[in-house]
Amino acid sequence: MENSRRFRRGASILPSVFTTGNLFAGFWSIIRTWEGRFGDAALLVGVAVVLDILDGRIARLTGTQSEFGAQLDSLADAVSFGVAPAILAFAWALSALPRVGWPAAFLFAACGVLRLARFNVQRHAVDARYFVGLPIPAAAAQLAAVVFALPEPPGSRLHGVLTLVLVIVLSFLMVSTYRYPSFKGIDLRRRRSYITVVGIALLFLLVASHPELSLLGVTSLYTVSGPAAHAVGLIRRRGAPPVAAPATAFPSPDVGRDRVGGR
Repeated sequence: MENSRRFRRGASILPSVFTTGNLFAGFWSIIRTWEGRFGDAALLVGVAVVLDILDGRIARLTGTQSEFGAQLDSLADAVSFGVAPAILAFAWALSALPRVGWPAAFLFAACGVLRLARFNVQRHAVDARYFVGLPIPAAAAQLAAVVFALPEPPGSRLHGVLTLVLVIVLSFLMVSTYRYPSFKGIDLRRRRSYITVVGIALLFLLVASHPELSLLGVTSLYTVSGPAAHAVGLIRRRGAPPVAAPATAFPSPDVGRDRVGGR
């Protein structure tokens, strides 16, 4: 009994350790951005994403979810996925547009914090299979994947404009109502088929062989999945046959005349 209590006490600390690691990676990313090492800064944002996924998984697997852990996770996410990517995007490309670059970077951080606040309020009231709006780790991963694929600062005004458009789009996707899959229904303890295992192995092999392009492709697919699913839903609803009107509950004129004549 005593050993069980000690194990549970130790397991309850484990998710917070990963969350602190997430915060550390975000802070270190800011330092690397300040030093001009943009590739390393983008990679550290990716490390923070992995640690953020792991802390939630570990908390669910060990049954140690708590309100304290949820609030700590949100505060760490605000730094690692809100402030750090915004500073990275500004230093990497948006600084070429001084009048609109820094407001766009701030917009990303502000929308990310708003996204976190909405998630904290609605996390017990929405379908756990989906996120409402692009999750802030996914938005940060999208920016980091672009910088990781092209770590050298582009320097041209055109690249600054393209980065500006990307940052604004990601900002509004975070506060949108598009639904994104959460993958929380995946049970890691359940037995998997050989096809699933082989698919996961091939995915890891692709990332290991071509990390820049594969990470950029995966993040981009997830980013566009929300608007794409919404568009498909609209097309299906427009193509669906109209719902038949319910039959009226009032008697027809003929029935009324018959009844009158019968009297």
